[in-house]
Amino acid sequence: MTLLVLSGADVRALFPPKEGLAPMREALMALSRGEAHQPLRPVVAPEGAAGLLAMMPAYTGAAGYGVKIVCLFEGNTALGLDAHQGAMLLFSGETGEALALLNASVLTELRTPAVTAVATEALARPDAADLTVFGIGVQGAAHIRTLAAVRPLRSVRVVARSASRALCASLSAELDLPVTVASSAEDAVRAADIVVTATNAVSPLLRYDWLRPGTHVNAVGSCVPHTRELDTATMASARVFVDSLESATHEAGDYVFAAEEGAITPQDLTPLGDVLLGRTPGRRYEDEITVFESVGLAIQDLAAARYVHARAEETGAGTRVEY
Repeated sequence: MTLLVLSGADVRALFPPKEGLAPMREALMALSRGEAHQPLRPVVAPEGAAGLLAMMPAYTGAAGYGVKIVCLFEGNTALGLDAHQGAMLLFSGETGEALALLNASVLTELRTPAVTAVATEALARPDAADLTVFGIGVQGAAHIRTLAAVRPLRSVRVVARSASRALCASLSAELDLPVTVASSAEDAVRAADIVVTATNAVSPLLRYDWLRPGTHVNAVGSCVPHTRELDTATMASARVFVDSLESATHEAGDYVFAAEEGAITPQDLTPLGDVLLGRTPGRRYEDEITVFESVGLAIQDLAAARYVHARAEETGAGTRVEY
């Protein structure tokens, strides 16, 4: 039996930004249609350990089974490493045979902003073009690249405690787009009509009274219940969309903290898949403030991995090993 091994370079080459949106869109719609199965991710977080391990299994009839096993080590950023390290396995839905092993760090790096781009396409004003990004790590840079690839941006401001002016200058040259380090978080948000928070913050970075009417916010970094990036007023006052109701109410600290304060309930959340299916409207009026609360789903990993696997079969990419 052979297993197709796809390196990080393979995944990056086979999953370019513009091609990533379609499988992510379909994954969200499959979840809303009840065609996908994914339990809440089990997490192993021993006291005193440097990081945690999470398992993200999923199934759809079209894609079969997949599981991402990922370690989250926040200290990696100081070492110049991605905080997410792991592997993604694909299995046949007919026989259960293992089909492919993929680099999960790069898969996560690329599918996350692809989902954000789908949400931004559905929820932001059509003319929104000024982007502010909190964080300039792996996800911050990936979001800038992906959003710039799929919509015409006018400017990008980066908010980060250790913002790299060199990296911003490199991105600016790469994308032919002004990418600058913001003088302050408040000024950067007030100048934006699209905001992305992609940090490991444990307390709010963004405040509701900084947001101008019509802004769309993508909250990406808060994917565990004890961390948050948005203040309670934002969650309570904006219209909030989620990738998964179950995952958001259990895992998104932005929601959990606001719910504990009595400011929001599950009934205030709208699945993005329902918007994509036309079951419910997205943005209802120009000045509405919208939030997409992204925790990252196993079904998204499965859809991305299946897409990469199919492209690898077409192109001959990857390495086959006997096992």
